[in-house]
Amino acid sequence: MHVVIMGCGRVGSTLAHSLEQQGHTVAVVDQDQTAFRRLGSGFAGRRVTGVGFDQDTLREAGIEEAGAFAAVSSGDNSNIIAARAAREMFGIENVVARIYDPRRAEVYQRLGIPTVATVRWTADQMLRRLLPSGAEPLWRDPSGGVQLAEVHTPASWIGHKVSLLQEETGVRVAFITRLGEAMLPTSQTVIQEGDLVHVMMRTDGVAAVEAAFAKGPEGQGHS
Repeated sequence: MHVVIMGCGRVGSTLAHSLEQQGHTVAVVDQDQTAFRRLGSGFAGRRVTGVGFDQDTLREAGIEEAGAFAAVSSGDNSNIIAARAAREMFGIENVVARIYDPRRAEVYQRLGIPTVATVRWTADQMLRRLLPSGAEPLWRDPSGGVQLAEVHTPASWIGHKVSLLQEETGVRVAFITRLGEAMLPTSQTVIQEGDLVHVMMRTDGVAAVEAAFAKGPEGQGHS
């Protein structure tokens, strides 16, 4: 797939290299020509100097044959304008915009532009590690009935099988992050210290799930 990236900062350049390593073709757009130095000599894609929401610049970057567009410049307004141009003028379905202001991010989500609110996301992730509690939603289905969430798993669950956790809390464990690596557990997988447990559950049952996780297996008659 061909991917166009607006913004050649740390995020844009890292994203460009990651996409190339996965076999995609990439074009990076930035109005500052010196920014392309971050790509290094090993980058095989296009470097396009210009404003990322200008139609001619986007065409030069190959937007008309692109399957995805990422707006990751340092400006919220530029990112959302570029993302909307890619979506509305060129029909690109896979579009994402980086937004620093979380209040704006919520507005743009309602406009149908997926956003990553970097400051809010980073702060939330830090809080999850500092004050682990409850459930942190990561994804919701369009109807809002089901969600994927990282749920704080107390130490009382360590050493117990995923099958027991699912049986007693009513969730489905989607994956576990262990030592920084995601893994798909089986019913026989045993929860270890430091595991981040990501589960699928009904949105209207979040409070009950949180309570069941907090109670732990000992509290429900298991050793």
